[in-house]
Amino acid sequence: MTDVILVDKNDHEIGVEEKIKAHELGKLHRAFSIFVFNSKKELMLQQRAKSKYHSGGLWSNTVCSHPRSGEDIKITVHKRLQEEMGFDCELKEIFSVRYNVKFSDGLSENEISHVFIGSFDDDPVMNPEEADDWQWITMEDLKKDIENNRGKYTLWFLEILPKMINYLKENPIKLSK
Repeated sequence: MTDVILVDKNDHEIGVEEKIKAHELGKLHRAFSIFVFNSKKELMLQQRAKSKYHSGGLWSNTVCSHPRSGEDIKITVHKRLQEEMGFDCELKEIFSVRYNVKFSDGLSENEISHVFIGSFDDDPVMNPEEADDWQWITMEDLKKDIENNRGKYTLWFLEILPKMINYLKENPIKLSK
């Protein structure tokens, strides 16, 4: 089984817990979210595999995951991007965000997520255990779709996205290929 890093409100490691148990008990843990844009400034969305333990079939940012204890998150983000979407690119950590969202099945995501941004212009090679589909979307089209179809997106993505939009207003996308 996979463990997650339990943290305090300041993101200091305080222990580890089995991933599913941490989500059942709502324990605060460390996570990361990757947002990959192309040269047209479109965001690569991932549709989570329907077989995932929660939020299966919902759309989210490019990759979301958890670092393991003892792992350097700056290395782990590249590893998970490769494992889930079949490519790697330069990634930059831009902010972190805390959220606590509950799902109808009793699980929750009580996380401090480190958010990374990157650039890539080709098609991914998805791992079918992680993702069912993917798409490029402009931020304007994404905002409109969320207004009309909020329920097709993961709750944590909806929590992170406003901060990403504010970041992009202050820091227009100038990503290297």
